[in-house]
Amino acid sequence: MPVTKFDIPEKYEYKNGFDSYIESEAVPSALPTAQNSPQKPPLGLYAEKLSGTAFTAPRHENKQSWLYRILPSCAHPPFEDVPDSEKNESLGQGGEVFKTGLKYLPNQLRWDPFDFDRGSDWVRGLHLVAAAGDPAMKQGCAMYVYAVGKSMGDKEAFYSADGEILIVPQTGALDIRTEFGWLLVRPMEICVIPRGVRYQVRLVEEGKPARGYALELFQGRFVLPELGPIGSNGLANARDFQIPVASFDEDCGTTAFDGANVYTITAKFNNALFRTLQPHTPFDVVAWHGNYYPYKYDLGRFNTIGTISYDHPDPSIFTVLSGPSDKPGTSIADFVIFPPRWLVGEDTFRPPWYHRNTMSEFMGLIKGDYDAKKGGEGGFIPGGASLHNVMSGHGPDVDSYEGARNAELKPAKVGEGSCAFMFESCLMMGVTEWGLKTCRKVQEQYNERSWGGVKVHWKGVKIECERGRGQ
Repeated sequence: MPVTKFDIPEKYEYKNGFDSYIESEAVPSALPTAQNSPQKPPLGLYAEKLSGTAFTAPRHENKQSWLYRILPSCAHPPFEDVPDSEKNESLGQGGEVFKTGLKYLPNQLRWDPFDFDRGSDWVRGLHLVAAAGDPAMKQGCAMYVYAVGKSMGDKEAFYSADGEILIVPQTGALDIRTEFGWLLVRPMEICVIPRGVRYQVRLVEEGKPARGYALELFQGRFVLPELGPIGSNGLANARDFQIPVASFDEDCGTTAFDGANVYTITAKFNNALFRTLQPHTPFDVVAWHGNYYPYKYDLGRFNTIGTISYDHPDPSIFTVLSGPSDKPGTSIADFVIFPPRWLVGEDTFRPPWYHRNTMSEFMGLIKGDYDAKKGGEGGFIPGGASLHNVMSGHGPDVDSYEGARNAELKPAKVGEGSCAFMFESCLMMGVTEWGLKTCRKVQEQYNERSWGGVKVHWKGVKIECERGRGQ
């Protein structure tokens, strides 16, 4: 059955369809008819346009939504810097980190599972690990881990002006409130929050920390990959993406501070954190329509494609979402998963082959074991990660290689109870000080444990030849 069986039942309703044009209203007749900005919008609401692309972007690329809210989002005092004492070691340090604060290494890196921080909420528990580019120029991407121990406050919200963020829970479900409505995001689900959308992250089970990964796309947006010869269906199907329905609070009686209500809005702007206070909730959108909105997806619905004859296909066939560059077929960032699947290739080494790649590969493990890397102490473990940068050789560890080399080749289902993923980028990724040192999770013996004992299977052939010239 192509859905995940979750321990935590769904509690919200959704609209369906990736990139669909959606209308949603929490109160009947809140949406105006046949126009976007009437002189007096219905029910005394304000019309506010949220644009994710330039106004003049081609129609098929144009992303926008109209929000009908009790008060406009601009009704707040100026933003101010968040004090250094309230930042974490990797987030909110400003755009200079992308120019001088990253270390570019050809070494293969792997991290043990990252520690939970029971005292941190989403803003302080989101840690920048690797990145390339410049959010101020809307170029590149960033890769994070998060480890949070408490919900954001009921009167707090966060947004990033830097990019569109894809969130991958590994343990602990997230209750995410957005301006567009609610999303329940559990391990084996992902969600995407577009640039500029205000949201609040709560733990579904208070007292139980949550951990996972995130990928922020500074340029463009995530799209479904083209299917080419696969045809019209397969991989992630558009109908399985879920969009929140309108939900709002009425705590919006005034724009003047009266001491009764104070809401904190934190913005990430060029990787610096800013804060403002306002006397009304940011979650006051009574209705909305458009094609620019948050969404979620159940990874269990992914329709895996593979070979039924021989050889191991490229991992691109496992792409869920893609962040294209200006060069066709090359992505700033792809989100790729390795779910349970059947392998039947004849005379084929079935795990991923050894390779060097012009792309950078950041991998994480949501659950179970990855078929090309052993778990256990010092291994590839759920909640950990690895980075194989541009042209850094990698592949199965010794035990995985020898096992697959000598395995009886019969139909086999791999990855049962497991799901690994990859953030793949055409960019050379730099690693932050937090990722290399502060987190204290880098496995110093990764290379030796994985490939130090690779065996020589070369049988040798005696050939008579002249010195320096083969025959």
